Amino acid sequence: MISEAYYEFLIDLTLNNQKTWFDENRKRYERDVKKPFEQFVAQLIEAVCAVDGRYGGLEPKDVIFRINRDIRFSKDKTPYKTNRSCLIAIGGRKKMQPGGLYLELGPEHCGIYSGWYMPDRDQLLRIREHLAANIDRAKSILSAPTFIKTFGEIRGEAQKRIPVHLKEAGEAFPLIYNTQFYAMHEIEPERSLEPDFIPYIVECWKAIEPWNAFLGEVHREED
Repeated sequence: MISEAYYEFLIDLTLNNQKTWFDENRKRYERDVKKPFEQFVAQLIEAVCAVDGRYGGLEPKDVIFRINRDIRFSKDKTPYKTNRSCLIAIGGRKKMQPGGLYLELGPEHCGIYSGWYMPDRDQLLRIREHLAANIDRAKSILSAPTFIKTFGEIRGEAQKRIPVHLKEAGEAFPLIYNTQFYAMHEIEPERSLEPDFIPYIVECWKAIEPWNAFLGEVHREED
């Protein structure tokens, strides 16, 4: 499970983010970070499946992101991420469909995310039209006390312009201008050390289930 040693390694990695240091400390990484995180994610998958069986069949290797950074197009050339993360989604981490549970644990930031992060152009139009046709329902979902307490609001980048036929609805419901529709629940790193952390994550994720189901109506139209 997650321990203080997990965060201590990632703090040291932040201060020594280079391949030579990582290679020298690889055994420590595997002992304190890699294996504990894999075991933690395996238990989290099991807990998620108990709520929604559609996530069955996933293994940690299907949902955990690599610690290596993709530096090809980045000004920051440090080779390693200073956190560990996973996306428990139907089909695994490469499936950017609505729902799922993204978790990031690092010494500088810990968070639970869900929603629809990267709809493509056609999906975005359908989401906007779905929102425009169901404004009152969407507002009701996002004003639920449990959602507000857990996530607060839907996040994401927004455009200044939207299709003409959606402008009137966009004035009534500005979320239609968004290009992303996700929510985040921030966690103190110390919270992840507590024995009930996995049930806590699942309860947070359940708070956004009505929103994910709403977005899922758009996704099912594609099938």
